[in-house]
Amino acid sequence: MSIGVSLMAKADETWSVGEARIQGKPVVYKFMNKLPNKELRDKMVWLTVVSWQYDGSINNGMPPKEVNEAMIRLEDGLETINGRGRLYFDVYSATGNNLKEFVFYIVDREEFMSNLNQALRQHEVYPLEINFYEDKGWSDLVKLHTYFGVVANKSR
Repeated sequence: MSIGVSLMAKADETWSVGEARIQGKPVVYKFMNKLPNKELRDKMVWLTVVSWQYDGSINNGMPPKEVNEAMIRLEDGLETINGRGRLYFDVYSATGNNLKEFVFYIVDREEFMSNLNQALRQHEVYPLEINFYEDKGWSDLVKLHTYFGVVANKSR
């Protein structure tokens, strides 16, 4: 396991980058270091995973150049979803082992999907799968923090 020391700032947030190995392949994670306050976490109980499977067999499990470029366009579009901080928080992304995931915690599935579709309305169609899981304790992000040794400051 490699732990990235790279820190990124996004508004008042600090993000880290780390690398793990899954089935012998590198997976790069970019994740939010600090959990939002408890009031917001209590509202955003739906873990939402936007997944894109690809063939990375010629690139050690990483996306080929043209697929990666499309993923960057998708990520740019995801950053324009209306309602960040009120309807959802994007909390991490993972790339590697033939899979790209963008992970959110959201309040309402229908409103989030409507806003997601609106944000991507002028984009090409991406080969995405979207799954929702109830995760009231934000355990998915907490597990990632634990794996990378991040002491997440749980805001009240």
